[in-house]
Amino acid sequence: MARTYDNSARTQLAERTRSAIVATARDLLLDGGYPAMTVASLAAAAGVSPQTVYNSVGGKAAVVKAVYDRTMAGDDDEVAMSERPEFRAMFEAADRAAFARAYAGWVRERSERVGPLLGALLAHGTDAALVDFAATIDQERYVGTTHAIDGVRDRLGLAQRHAGKKARQRLVDAVWTLNAPEGYDRLVRRRGWSPAEYEDWLAGQLVALLG
Repeated sequence: MARTYDNSARTQLAERTRSAIVATARDLLLDGGYPAMTVASLAAAAGVSPQTVYNSVGGKAAVVKAVYDRTMAGDDDEVAMSERPEFRAMFEAADRAAFARAYAGWVRERSERVGPLLGALLAHGTDAALVDFAATIDQERYVGTTHAIDGVRDRLGLAQRHAGKKARQRLVDAVWTLNAPEGYDRLVRRRGWSPAEYEDWLAGQLVALLG
């Protein structure tokens, strides 16, 4: 009878190592910014070899994306944002206005999570890897916004003025613009709004937009 090999302990160790590396990288990025975080400095701070960083997460660009993904989601689960229970629960709203307010709260929570990290990263946006990173997360946010609008359409319906492919696309574009982290940064960090004031403002814009 062939012996089976249980590699669960090794898998768990690899997951813990990756998690520790990503957590350390987040601290380094927030403390010293993007230039200060190198694979070598990360490895030293995490107590592993540079090769372990490469094997567990990847190069610097992959580490930055892993930190962002964990910060945005709040965990390491490989589940798309649009498939998470807290996202899907918003579509249980009684009407579009209630959805808009719930969505504004959802956006605020995630903006609070990633705002400091994005500030530490995008201050150095001329770096080629960061330009690619910004484009990637913009596209991911666009896909997520599309899922949100399609969810509203399917469960609550859209106003007549948003009927048709082009009008729906314009609606997605507008919501994508409103939920951009730059808006949160401008109003909360630069202009001194409270996160609650930002959420109220965003909810009002979305209520008016969705109708």
